[in-house]
Amino acid sequence: MLSDWEPRFEQFIEHIMEETPDPAHDREHVRRVVANARRLAVAEGADPAVVIPAAWLHDCVIVPKDSEHRSRASQMAAERAGAFLREIGYPAGHIPAVEHAIAAHSFSAGIPPRTREARVVQDADRLDALGAIGIARTLLLGGAMGKPLYDHDEPLPVSRTPDDKDNVIDHFYVKLLGLAATMHTAAARQEGERRTQLMQDYLQALAREVSDDGWADA
Repeated sequence: MLSDWEPRFEQFIEHIMEETPDPAHDREHVRRVVANARRLAVAEGADPAVVIPAAWLHDCVIVPKDSEHRSRASQMAAERAGAFLREIGYPAGHIPAVEHAIAAHSFSAGIPPRTREARVVQDADRLDALGAIGIARTLLLGGAMGKPLYDHDEPLPVSRTPDDKDNVIDHFYVKLLGLAATMHTAAARQEGERRTQLMQDYLQALAREVSDDGWADA
């Protein structure tokens, strides 16, 4: 049964997270992605024998956001996950599909998900970049990278081109606010739109608070 394998997936990924800590890609992120994937797999009729190991192992190779090798991270993770699954004797017929789902989950890799299972895993991971948890992860990672929170002259990029290499808030405009439109499954798209609205509300509140007249009327 799949439940017999999951403790081994979790133990493997926890060991990796201890070796290469990343504030936005920790074990709680992985657990949330697994929960998202489990729910979407049921809704979409996807094979859990592919979806669940892919969700657990999707970040088994951590590459810093600013690394020149970032775009290959998911492919490296797919290779490492495949080797691990073969080593522990996971059913061989599922492993190529798991590898593809992991390789295709990454935004920066740009690999189209060819299977229902890969689409579920990609959506599950992208959902965790949105909403309240997405805001927290973005601020956490931006702080760890030493970036300023926003552009002093124009906190939200209204008349300028957003540049998330320059500040944290611009990452919402470069990537995050458009993620819901990339979702493949109806359930993820609906939840993604709800979480995106929450982020938009946060950004507008931030803009008000840092403006010269940011206080509400008494």
